[in-house]
Amino acid sequence: AAPQGRLLCGPGLRRGGAGLLVTKCGLLRHRPAGGGAYWVDSQQKRYVPVKGDHVIGIVTAKAGDVFRLDVGGSEPASLSYLAFEGATKRNRPNVQVGDLVYGQFVVANKDMEPEMVCIDSSGKSSGMGIIGQDGFLFKVSLGLIRKLLAPKCEIIQELSQLYPFELVLGMNGRIWVKAKTVQQTLIIVNILEACEYMTAEQRKQALAKLSGN
Repeated sequence: AAPQGRLLCGPGLRRGGAGLLVTKCGLLRHRPAGGGAYWVDSQQKRYVPVKGDHVIGIVTAKAGDVFRLDVGGSEPASLSYLAFEGATKRNRPNVQVGDLVYGQFVVANKDMEPEMVCIDSSGKSSGMGIIGQDGFLFKVSLGLIRKLLAPKCEIIQELSQLYPFELVLGMNGRIWVKAKTVQQTLIIVNILEACEYMTAEQRKQALAKLSGN
């Protein structure tokens, strides 16, 4: 049964009558802060767009004033050329087919096409926009993404001590990473892909070997 008072219903749950109904298998999670959020943590691969999620999309087409992006869901998302910081009719963003874009869903429900923007409520990019082409994009489970996005994530802290690198995490299971060299980039990719199945001790041992300790 749903607790009394305000709560946020996250992925894997939907409201039904006097309670919350589970719509997928996994572990029920709860975060008391911010009004009390509940969600189901699972290892699913297929992403379902959720309003407010930050994701990495791949531009697949231009259709007039709108870009179409593959976000890993059942249908593409739309992104207006005006949904970038400083964009106007005369000053259009340089977005090409094949570009990677980090943005946020402002519309995401089963009855409408998902819609993304690359600006926050104040019109600032806040880190969103076109991602560099010389990094490496790969896909992991949605459960691992949530773990990596957790505050003070140990995995990210340990990797940052190994090499300096840039990292973009999408709630749709996509990760973009770029280190100083291709070799360092691939090492970080391999560790991130493997850490889902490693214990904390195994991960620390692997990082110690790489660092030469």
